[in-house]
Amino acid sequence: MFTISQWRYIAPVLVLVGGVFAAYYLLTTRPVLAPEKPVTVIPTVSVIQMKPQTVKLTIASQGLVKARDEMDLMSEVAGKIVYLHPDFVAGGFFSKDEVLVKIDSRDYDVAIVQAQAQIAEAQRLLATEQAQAIQSKKEWEVLGNGTPSRLAMREPQLAEAHAKLKFAEATLLRAKIQRSRCELRAPFSGRFQTKAVSVGQIIQAADKLAHLYASDWAEIRLPISIEQLAFLNLPDKTLPYEQGIKVILTAQLAGKNQSWQGRIVRTEGIVDESSGVIYAVVQVKNPYRSQEKSPGLLNGLFVQAEIEGKELSNVFALPATAVNSAQQVLIVDKNSRLHTRSLNVLRNEKNRVLVNKGLNAGEQVVVSEMDIPIENMQVKVNLPGFKNLEGLSTVKQ
Repeated sequence: MFTISQWRYIAPVLVLVGGVFAAYYLLTTRPVLAPEKPVTVIPTVSVIQMKPQTVKLTIASQGLVKARDEMDLMSEVAGKIVYLHPDFVAGGFFSKDEVLVKIDSRDYDVAIVQAQAQIAEAQRLLATEQAQAIQSKKEWEVLGNGTPSRLAMREPQLAEAHAKLKFAEATLLRAKIQRSRCELRAPFSGRFQTKAVSVGQIIQAADKLAHLYASDWAEIRLPISIEQLAFLNLPDKTLPYEQGIKVILTAQLAGKNQSWQGRIVRTEGIVDESSGVIYAVVQVKNPYRSQEKSPGLLNGLFVQAEIEGKELSNVFALPATAVNSAQQVLIVDKNSRLHTRSLNVLRNEKNRVLVNKGLNAGEQVVVSEMDIPIENMQVKVNLPGFKNLEGLSTVKQ
């Protein structure tokens, strides 16, 4: 038997030998794994088949509604107001050449009578001078010798009589003009925006009585960017309304989405220095009266505009998600291989991209997401992702 001191040296050796035998046993008795053949996973993609389309572009803009014509109604004569139009209130309507304000005309009627009296007196004076000139001429022919003077023939007196008659006639004309200004009319049909007077009020010449705006036409200035000009046929001169470019105006009014139709009839013909845009002017006919399907427009209303643009042929429409930031798409060839293709993008819209170069009819474009697309990768095609994009609504830019 070993002593305790001997076991101190022998025990570690026994443990080490036991561990070696245990490790050997585990290594010789472990199961042998047969090598497995790696499995290739082929990703499945959704595609659309390219089909050229003819698309009608629509350009988006916005602006404020304003009347085509506005004016301050001002008096040219002084006097007391004796009549106001029945709708002489803010928002009231009036017709073209309708009397809006009447000023007491009695003083101007008196001035007309006085001018008529002056004309009668001037005519009498002229007739007298003409008779005296004839008499003077006869007397000179009988008694005179040599060439008579202008004074002897009463020519200055006759000229003075003619001048006084003309002055009297001018005085009558001025009195009639002043009298006509006692009735104030507007050169257009419109509405009162503000009123500043009442019946019985005494006014002076150049006093402001009201602010008017025309109701037959409204105008909206629409900003158009330089890039958007390529998609529009903007006029280079003022067009008749019927020949203008169609525009649909929309706004939230009375708790609903309302729409109105107008036409671009001209541009302002200059690029705004601060914003770099050109303004197109839309006209709306009879805008302020309610129509069958929509209420009247309001001055100052902010509206969105959809402008009818050019019609383009041989254009391919893609979902916005199919084109990456480098303007590239993934194409699946007839052997179900993946390829990257660069495009010439005509226009980016909210839910689609219009392409005019880089694609061919019948090609399949990937519209589903891929983690890591690799050139010439084998894929499975899930037909169809979308048959085409004809059903996608045109979204404005």
